[in-house]
Amino acid sequence: MSIEDKNLIDLISVDKQGILVLTISDHLKWDDKNEYLLLLQEKINSYLDFIENGQLDESYPDKADKKIMIQIVFKYQPNKTAEDFLEKAGETVKGIGYGFNFYQLNQ
Repeated sequence: MSIEDKNLIDLISVDKQGILVLTISDHLKWDDKNEYLLLLQEKINSYLDFIENGQLDESYPDKADKKIMIQIVFKYQPNKTAEDFLEKAGETVKGIGYGFNFYQLNQ
């Protein structure tokens, strides 16, 4: 799975605090044009649809009472434009009641 598969959830897990984590796996390199920010936005929206439309509860009924977080794992460090986008996306996701974070894998 990857960011390019916008209609698939890349990974679902439960962290040590019992939070249900939906992870987006991003392997693409950033460029000056930031053309794939739209892919990232579509993937985040797809995850939100999965949660909001009840598909998460249908697929994982035993996890229905858990807090939810969307997490993005980057292979490459996001550039400034991407970081600005991620800050705004995080505010939006948190504003509707879910956690949000992102980090770069250690190389």
